[in-house]
Amino acid sequence: QVQLVESGGGLVQPGGSLKLSCAAAGFELDAYGIGWFRQAPGKGREAISYISKSAGRKYYADPVKGRFTISRDSATSIIHLQMDSLKPEDTARYYCAARSSLAGVSTWWDEALYEFWGQGTQVTVSS
Repeated sequence: QVQLVESGGGLVQPGGSLKLSCAAAGFELDAYGIGWFRQAPGKGREAISYISKSAGRKYYADPVKGRFTISRDSATSIIHLQMDSLKPEDTARYYCAARSSLAGVSTWWDEALYEFWGQGTQVTVSS
């Protein structure tokens, strides 16, 4: 019924950049806030970024703050995550997820509140 599809992952060297995209099928993304999560090998899933329905509010987890930029394309409704200055510690599978705009942004990091998830895209940062 509802699908989120991530793309743009790959293998890059430390210091390199990647741009991830999140597109929706079955519903309009502009009705939801979108979060990006990642899960590294041997570690739990962590929230890394969020953009509100209106794109007026954006949040970043400390490990990626200043290096990652989330945006919403108003023409296509595609969500982008620009990742710069990548580090080996950024190696993980990255997921986008959608949550109702009724949820408070103070809980943007709570994966339990997200209703729809993509299949993920792998990002590997290695020399």
